Amino acid sequence: MPLANQSMQSPPNNPIALSVIIPVFNEEQAIVKTVEEIYDFLNKNHPRSEIIIINDGSTDKSLEVIRKITFPNLIVLNHVDNLGYGKSLFDGIQIAKNNNIVIIDGDGSYAATDIAKLTPYFPEFDMVVGARQGKELSTTIAKKIARKFFHFLVEYTTGRKIPDVNSGLRLFKKDVVLRFYDSLCVGFSFTTTITLIFFLHHYYVKYVPISYQKRIGNSKVRHVRDTLRTFQIIVQSILYYNPIKLFLLLAILNFLIGVIAGLVNYLILRTGFLVIVSALSISSIIPIFALGLLADQLKRIYELNKQ
Repeated sequence: MPLANQSMQSPPNNPIALSVIIPVFNEEQAIVKTVEEIYDFLNKNHPRSEIIIINDGSTDKSLEVIRKITFPNLIVLNHVDNLGYGKSLFDGIQIAKNNNIVIIDGDGSYAATDIAKLTPYFPEFDMVVGARQGKELSTTIAKKIARKFFHFLVEYTTGRKIPDVNSGLRLFKKDVVLRFYDSLCVGFSFTTTITLIFFLHHYYVKYVPISYQKRIGNSKVRHVRDTLRTFQIIVQSILYYNPIKLFLLLAILNFLIGVIAGLVNYLILRTGFLVIVSALSISSIIPIFALGLLADQLKRIYELNKQ
């Protein structure tokens, strides 16, 4: 492990200085290896860079292990309680000395060398995201279904093709993120929120394929809670930025339910219940769409009052 008085070597071509932020929650098995790989990459490619580790209330020996790391240009923040993935990242962003922010998980699932795939597109793009590839991305049917569903919602909301909604390896501009402090999620959905913010505010975003490796240790994701939270964040973003899209989607769903119920009633069951379901679903399209128009107008009035 390098000593604290070692300095980073200077590569050619005047590379940008990075602030690499690593949130940590119970990663005692992986964090040293992760930091070593990141330091080695920065030492060879990006001098004047720094590494910021945020220990988010770990209950294992993560903090003890982190405090033994003696790399130069290393800052350690400690949350005495678990405040959340997004809060850890934002605290790191706030104290970063550079405007060029890299976030990367501390569990070994991202290769430090993949940062080099992001930097060629920066700062021309406001955010460059590693689009994950590999079999470790979705290991269960439930995760695949949830990922597909959220992928559809985010692409529907933004009207853009998005290869990876919540990748944890990305490079972005600090000053842009700080403008949206009140809109950022402090939990697991931070990356989903920042993706929506950048697209819906028309910033330039670039996706670059990267590898995704098997994490070291156990996952800290609570699937039911975090899935519901992510869904909440996406719905709130649609309501805030483009509410008519949400009501249009609800109207389309009601129309499909009405048509399906009508066809089933006509071709198979012939029950009064399905007739009622079909009639109510189809007749609700106009009032739902009208509510969408009203929400859109209220949003515009709110924006005018803010100016």
